[in-house]
Amino acid sequence: MATTTRKIRSRKPCKSMVFYFHDIIYNGRNAKNATSAIVGAPEWGNRTLLSGQNHFGDLVVFDDPITLDNNLHSTPVGRAQGFYFYDKKEIFTAWLGFSFVFNSTEHKGSINFAGADPLMNKTREISVIGGTGDFFMARGVATLMTDAFEGEVYFRLRTDIKLYECW
Repeated sequence: MATTTRKIRSRKPCKSMVFYFHDIIYNGRNAKNATSAIVGAPEWGNRTLLSGQNHFGDLVVFDDPITLDNNLHSTPVGRAQGFYFYDKKEIFTAWLGFSFVFNSTEHKGSINFAGADPLMNKTREISVIGGTGDFFMARGVATLMTDAFEGEVYFRLRTDIKLYECW
């Protein structure tokens, strides 16, 4: 019986980047500064405040600034645009679908992301599923880490992107 030896390739990313996105959830009093809003809620919830039971059933859309550092007041290099919904009653978790849309001199185009976000884990990975412009057909993984959390109004995500398919 012949044995075959399989060589496992170590893949290095063709591009690595780190960005921060800042989410300010509308709470009925902060319309001027809010960058996200609840657009769907379960019967027991409402569209102003996140519902109980780990926010289960809430659907949030966002248009958040992306910065190169963790300062909300830094010059944005683009926008994080998309949605997340809280998808479990028993544990605090969400599912994300969004794009980083760049408008800086360094980057043009977008990077698209999708995947489950088990929020209670220190770091989480979601898939990079495509892109446009400088990121045409990009594939890879993004490691998310909640960098700041201020109750039910503000959070900041550190997004460490590693692309393994670059065109």
